[in-house]
Amino acid sequence: MSWLLAWRTVTSRPGRALLLCGGFGVGVGVMIVLLAVGEAMVRQASQERLVGGGQVTVLPEGIDIEVLTTGGLGGLFFSVPNARFVHRQVLASPRLSDAVAVVAPQLEGKLLYLTTADGVEHPVRATGEVPSATRALDAMPVVTRGTWDDDEGDHRWISPTAAELRHDIDHFHRPGDDMANADSWGEWHYFNVISPDATRWAFITLLAGGDVRGTQWGGQMLVTLHERGRAPRRFVTNVPRARVRFSLRDADVQVGEGRVRVLPDGRYAVKAIAREVGGGARVTVDLIVAPAPRVEFPGAMLVSGDFTSGYAVPGLRAAASGSICVSGRCERYDGAQSYHDHNWGGWRGVTWEWGATRAGEYTVLYGRVQPEDRTGGTSPLFVYVTDASGFLALFRPREIRYEDARVVNTTDGPLRVPAVAHLYEVRGADTVSLTLTIDDAVATDTRARFAERGEGDYVRGLSKPFFVQMAGEAQLRGRIRGREIVGRGRGFFETYR
Repeated sequence: MSWLLAWRTVTSRPGRALLLCGGFGVGVGVMIVLLAVGEAMVRQASQERLVGGGQVTVLPEGIDIEVLTTGGLGGLFFSVPNARFVHRQVLASPRLSDAVAVVAPQLEGKLLYLTTADGVEHPVRATGEVPSATRALDAMPVVTRGTWDDDEGDHRWISPTAAELRHDIDHFHRPGDDMANADSWGEWHYFNVISPDATRWAFITLLAGGDVRGTQWGGQMLVTLHERGRAPRRFVTNVPRARVRFSLRDADVQVGEGRVRVLPDGRYAVKAIAREVGGGARVTVDLIVAPAPRVEFPGAMLVSGDFTSGYAVPGLRAAASGSICVSGRCERYDGAQSYHDHNWGGWRGVTWEWGATRAGEYTVLYGRVQPEDRTGGTSPLFVYVTDASGFLALFRPREIRYEDARVVNTTDGPLRVPAVAHLYEVRGADTVSLTLTIDDAVATDTRARFAERGEGDYVRGLSKPFFVQMAGEAQLRGRIRGREIVGRGRGFFETYR
């Protein structure tokens, strides 16, 4: 009876039956192809002599072997974010030199679009490799004609000089064409240096602010001198855009008579001249800042709607030599503790948590950026831990717990600010505990014009309008990769109240 019903259905509506059978056949065929491709990729990953081969296959977070073998939507065309960082700081790190002999970055079958001279666009599949690395992996394809060797781009990607690395992660940017509130754009080089007895320190900023795509923007040099237990001294010089030079290709910046220049050996030459706010004194900065090898944060950019925020730290652990002079009286530095970062983006209504500190042989960076339109909670912080070999571990604690037991004076009266802060997180078998003991704090009203750290020339409507800069001791404890870590040192920290 069932066969009779089926036959009657087919004969009564032959067109519909044919369409259903054809669709079913196409679906089965596509699934067979996806399964075959997924299986081929898995097999290829185990064959050292095939492209993508080797003993370890690196996948981005969220992609696993099951996705590849079942033909998941993102399984065929994924890429590894921050691949250069993964190569330099993880796979090819000195930390793994006893276990990893060769690291060969490769792209296989990437979808690109080629536009010809007559304006016609063609989809193409592209494969990319670093020839010397693939050759060392013994997976080099046969070259039937000509030669295939590393070019300048290959060398710069896989083994940049110190100066090339600085330029690559520390160059300037421009706001996107569709960015709203582009007048809130700000980008700056920031340096700090601390005296050997940790009682005096300086913050140095060279900034370009405003919509740099047009004519309504300018530059600023800002130097703030701090001494524990005393009010800071602020020195500012505003510079018209005609006397500001920055580049989208290199890290060198000129702001009036001040400048930041990357030297051939990767050190930074920093010069700044500014007048004291509310006084006639002049500060002159002349420093050479030398970042420690491999101890850097390569940079990240957050984009959410109209919000853009970028951040890189070429000098997470650095040493500064030179002088800072005020009206002829100079403080000289010789290998003093220093730090350098680079910020860019739209800053209207933005707040953040941030800190950078040494802790014995370790260096720690933490932070979180909060756009003004964020609703419903906050994103986790990141805690980035390094040692002399570079990147060591990354943690994502949900919160930083403050004990607001200090009081500072502001334009609105007394303000309670942190005296102690705690960060703690467990990530698998790894743990980190960071305790900050604050011994100096200053609160700046960000509603004032050109407030510190690059605030825009506008009035901010924040629920927490005071930008709090702190200095103090950091105590680091934890366990990473089965090894106990302990360290103590000084650092600088920021929050809002």
